[in-house]
Amino acid sequence: MSDGKGDVFVNLEDKSQIATIDAKKLTVTKRWSIAPGEEPTGLAMDTKAKRLFIVCGNKKMIIMDAESGKVITDLPTGGGTDGAEFDPKTKFAFSSNGEGTLTVVQEDSTDKFSVLENVKTQPRARTMAVDAETHKVYLPTAQFGPVPAPTSAQPRPRAPMIPNSFVILVFDR
Repeated sequence: MSDGKGDVFVNLEDKSQIATIDAKKLTVTKRWSIAPGEEPTGLAMDTKAKRLFIVCGNKKMIIMDAESGKVITDLPTGGGTDGAEFDPKTKFAFSSNGEGTLTVVQEDSTDKFSVLENVKTQPRARTMAVDAETHKVYLPTAQFGPVPAPTSAQPRPRAPMIPNSFVILVFDR
């Protein structure tokens, strides 16, 4: 995630931190804890208010000041978080959750945030895109079969996608 001014923010999932990288020098300049968040998976930013929206494996969205690294607040999300997006016009931050929900967070002010709702989506709809013009949220997913038994070659197998079941879910106000 870039702030458009030379800093790039990166989730350090194994350390539960955010790193700031100077894009010109290609050096890490800061590392911040995201506690009480753990295992950050998605990252979005309000570049105007300088707020990071960090979705985490422990069902939390951490909202952090992108200049100081101070955690402003944490809000609940659904399980299996993956993507984070921010719509600068609506001031909504989103967390796509593999359990089959989309958490919608309202930026009430620079330091006040609230969960508006958890929209039912479809299990495994974890990847997301927000159209800045239409304000629609797009979530690709599919139907999946049963998870195969683990093997030595595939100790953590994934459920296979059922052919011809791919869909794009579209959400709008």
